[in-house]
Amino acid sequence: MRGLLSLVKALPYRRRVPLMGWLASHLVAPVAGWRTRIRENLAHARPDLPAEEVERLVRAVPDNVGRTLVEIYSGAEFKSHVAGTPLSGPGAEALAEARDAGRPVVLVTAHLGNFDALRATLFAEGYELAALYRPMNNARFNAHYVRALSEIGTPLYPRSREGIVKYVRHLAGGGIIGILTDVYSSRGAGITFFGRSAPTSTAACAWALKHGAVVIPCYGLRRENGLDFEVMLDAPVPHGDAVAMTQEITDRLERVVRDHMGQWFWIHRRWKPERQKRRRRRSA
Repeated sequence: MRGLLSLVKALPYRRRVPLMGWLASHLVAPVAGWRTRIRENLAHARPDLPAEEVERLVRAVPDNVGRTLVEIYSGAEFKSHVAGTPLSGPGAEALAEARDAGRPVVLVTAHLGNFDALRATLFAEGYELAALYRPMNNARFNAHYVRALSEIGTPLYPRSREGIVKYVRHLAGGGIIGILTDVYSSRGAGITFFGRSAPTSTAACAWALKHGAVVIPCYGLRRENGLDFEVMLDAPVPHGDAVAMTQEITDRLERVVRDHMGQWFWIHRRWKPERQKRRRRRSA
């Protein structure tokens, strides 16, 4: 993977991004089993889709994933490319007001478009955003991956006990954190996504409630040219019960995904229905 990225990065930015998308769609996806996983996820969540739309998504989703990967690894060039992208949506004003008031903010996003386009744009606008990442299983590739993420901006904290403590401390001090919430959690709340059970952690909302943080759903959506982005910040989620807030965040995400089906990471194990069945059997 590192060799492939190095080869592609030898090309000019505007050529490498679509090329990596093509390679991911036509070469990586069949070998890695992505096409099978996309079909399985779509059959689970959107059984109503016609066959031709499924086949379109089987190719469009890996294309977006490949573009996202090489954009993250393009560091300074990626940051330069997205600099100046306007922050749109009602959440943009709420974010600015919170920063001016020194109030903490939880930005909740998802595996949609390029979530680091959001991060890079916010850094360019002067917002210091702390992020949480899941360390790769391969230690050498993980070091390479963290360096690439750090080029876009820091602080970065690993998803470990110590890392999460520092991450929440950043929020408690009036900082801004960004977190991907569309992740399966075996101990999560009974959230539904596309009408299917999708256990989800409520930690982000619990932290927000504890520290009085504004919760803003946001998305880095890829434009039709495949290179530029719309950085959209939705209206803040009203404070209430952490589970209800998490469901509201998920419902809003679903509406955006339905409008941009090819940009959500359908290779992502979001529902894990077989694991849920095994847990129910054990519980019974």
